[in-house]
Amino acid sequence: MSSFPARTALLAYRAAGVALYPLVGPYLTYRAMKGKEERSRRLERFGFASLARPRGPLVWVHAASVGETLAILPLIRELRRREIHVLLTTGTVTSAALVRSRLGDEVIHQYVPLDLKFPIKRFIAYWKPDACITAESEIWPTTILELTRRHIPQIRVNARISDRSFDRWRNRASLAEALFGKMSLVVAQSDLDAERFRELGAWPVIVSGNLKSDTDPPPCDEQVLQTYRKQVGNRPTWAAISTFEGEEKTAAAVHGALKPKMGQLTILVPRHPDRADAIEAMLKEAGLNVARRSRNDELTSETDVFLGDSIGEMGLYLRLTEIAFVGRSLSGEGGQNPLEPALLGCAILSGPHVQNFRDAYQHLVRKGAARIVKDADMLERAVHYLLANDMARMKMVDAGHDAMEEMRGALSKTVKALEPYINPLTVSARLQPKSAAI
Repeated sequence: MSSFPARTALLAYRAAGVALYPLVGPYLTYRAMKGKEERSRRLERFGFASLARPRGPLVWVHAASVGETLAILPLIRELRRREIHVLLTTGTVTSAALVRSRLGDEVIHQYVPLDLKFPIKRFIAYWKPDACITAESEIWPTTILELTRRHIPQIRVNARISDRSFDRWRNRASLAEALFGKMSLVVAQSDLDAERFRELGAWPVIVSGNLKSDTDPPPCDEQVLQTYRKQVGNRPTWAAISTFEGEEKTAAAVHGALKPKMGQLTILVPRHPDRADAIEAMLKEAGLNVARRSRNDELTSETDVFLGDSIGEMGLYLRLTEIAFVGRSLSGEGGQNPLEPALLGCAILSGPHVQNFRDAYQHLVRKGAARIVKDADMLERAVHYLLANDMARMKMVDAGHDAMEEMRGALSKTVKALEPYINPLTVSARLQPKSAAI
């Protein structure tokens, strides 16, 4: 593929964005009705700021959703420690709620503008970032080109690229080089990710490991935790977390098969809490008694499933068990982050589809902290075995702690790689007079 087709494709992309611009408003209104947008903040999607820009150096950090936001928290705190202002954009309502609960006023939060010419130009012209740091895997052509035009460094951290995305970009090699080649630095999660970014045109590329291995365990309200622990009592528990459609039915089937033998409580935490009503209806249809966190329902001896339909409380749910099945891995594709359960002392189970967290799972499985199950029957047997065998369960828990210790260090490597970009900003920030926004 020549550079001419790449230029043509980018021009076509931008032209399509201009043509579709009038339809964006109704589309965002529809999403707001579905609870997927904050109605009062929709203008942020068009690049209109809802807050004032502070005086001094500012780094634009983008994390698409909850997982990316959690991964980048330690890096954000390092930037703030250096007195650099952080403008953090995210793309989902749940990630915005997480930012409020974890970071509060430490950062300026905005919803990420749509990757269209007018919103992006408006956004960048107002905020005037000194650098842009993006977490993980998103590629937005208009944003990349506008940042390049303004000579703003673009840095990708905790970078990964899935098998499917890599194949798609490799089949458009010239277009990939036109975009990936604009990045000032890529800090990749693994050697494989680094090799792929280099092949697609990025340079320089270094390897840091996964930033998620350097995050603190997710917090929880200690009083709430103690209340639920008293309600659970001596009942054995297991959790199915970050589940996608189809995996809740699997969890219900596992619960039904094991209940006569184990009398366990199943903790079910869907990846998208807005599906909770439908999940509850399915569970009740299966004859199960459901308690929901969002209703503050009590857990009684009759409760079959504790439905974790709240945002930002994974730390609570994982502290109530020592066995966690991590979803989007049986009926979904790509897997979800297994590091939080490892940090909080859980034996980890997962389906086979974990491409997005391949390195983490390989390390956890090799250490004996995680087991891969190929189907619902194998999941049922694994949960039963771990519920019934304390020594086997604790061996996996201990292996998880060891694995996490071995995986640490990604944050320090990332910060070191970023020093040429953030050290001058640190000096400038500390020379700035303490004053109001401009």
